[in-house]
Amino acid sequence: MAPVLTAVAELDGTPAVSVAGRGLAYGELREAAGAVGWGLDGAARVAVWAEPSLEFCVAAVGVLGAGATLVPVNPRLGRSELRHVLTDSRPEVLIGAPEHGLPNLDPSPRRLEVDLTARGGELAQLDAEDERPALIVYTSGTTGRPKGVVLSRRAIASNLDAIAAAWAWTRDDVLVHGLPLFHVHGLVLGLFGPLRLGGSVRHLGGFDPTVAAAVLRDGGTMLFGVPTMYHRLGRAAEAPGGGEVADGLRRARLLVSGSAPLPAPEFERILRLTGQGVLERYGMTETLMNLTVRADGPRRPGRVGVPVPGVEVRLLDEAGAEIAACDGETMGEIAVRGPNLFSGYLNRPEATAEVLRDGWFHTGDLATRDPDGYWRIVGRRATDLIKTGGYKVGAGEVEAALLDHPRVLEAAVTGEADPDLGERIVAWIVPSGPVDGLERALVAHVAAELAPHKRPREVRVVEQLPRNALGKVIKQQLRR
Repeated sequence: MAPVLTAVAELDGTPAVSVAGRGLAYGELREAAGAVGWGLDGAARVAVWAEPSLEFCVAAVGVLGAGATLVPVNPRLGRSELRHVLTDSRPEVLIGAPEHGLPNLDPSPRRLEVDLTARGGELAQLDAEDERPALIVYTSGTTGRPKGVVLSRRAIASNLDAIAAAWAWTRDDVLVHGLPLFHVHGLVLGLFGPLRLGGSVRHLGGFDPTVAAAVLRDGGTMLFGVPTMYHRLGRAAEAPGGGEVADGLRRARLLVSGSAPLPAPEFERILRLTGQGVLERYGMTETLMNLTVRADGPRRPGRVGVPVPGVEVRLLDEAGAEIAACDGETMGEIAVRGPNLFSGYLNRPEATAEVLRDGWFHTGDLATRDPDGYWRIVGRRATDLIKTGGYKVGAGEVEAALLDHPRVLEAAVTGEADPDLGERIVAWIVPSGPVDGLERALVAHVAAELAPHKRPREVRVVEQLPRNALGKVIKQQLRR
């Protein structure tokens, strides 16, 4: 198999990467990254401050190309979170971090800065089937301290090739996105994907609907985003003077959404305004991409398609037995097996053994499977499986029903202890208008759309839902 970043070793004058308008061709990227690799002086593990910048992109390529392990650091981490990441990963070199505000570390990593004009050094470009770590990516830490997910070159290369096949992704594509670069969505798919295939990536620096649409009109062929971004794009496209935004989306070959379920109303709005159905996929930090709608497949709201090539996906009941049903209703936990799997959690063998069993990764995510083989993600077992009155209810399906109501802008559903029901369903609503009579209307709406036991027993109106950098609702904060 070719090196992970195949095209970086092969191409010269073709545009490779740009961030907020500053860009490098492949030859320039290779030489600047080679200079970074030379400056590492054999370091095995390197932390890089993951600002959305051209310097970060060069550093990431330089670290990976030198055969070292890249630890992307979220620049918005709090003090204790940052201390945990750096003391857990123990990098020998730190690139791009600010001079002040970092915890004292023993030993302290050596500092290195990126010079975009520097040239020299060779990229090792190790075999992509190598099992040695390429990345250590820290999870969001919704249960305890964030865990360092170790991803090998094998996992990255095999998954990118599988996604390329499913999406007909080639070096002719120009990817547009404004995703964070400390997560696998923006880093592995959004940066390493184009640099493996020989296409180019135009990172926006930050996300702005008007700018994203303008870049799509200027030759972009693919857009990666999260549901919050598509909500903003849809709102901008239907606003007065939003025709240029709609036109930019219309010109894209693929609109791809991930990191959280895309609400059906947002899917329908983009489709109505542009004629484009948003392609959804499902992945995790530990597995990269598992399920996706193919480029030539039908797109339906709430469905994340079929297993990507080379990846096995099962639906398991609470006893761990495989569920054969494809009825769109029977809910189970997703388990995954394939070359895409992570190598383990850094310094956490017990946590690794808990989720990796007999070669299968037990995701903790709940899903159903339709008769045509399409999968639908219902939520997390820990936070989205509500046991109420003897029934099991997935929060995701209640949220989808709530979002279909015209008076709801955003919705999240949680379960809370109830002396009669065991747990009662609580809806958290960002309303789109007056709240008078809203609770009664929403309870009746859900009871009509779904089985009556799935209706909310309580509706709480909030100004906004707490979300992380990828747009996922942080339900623990709602409960607090």
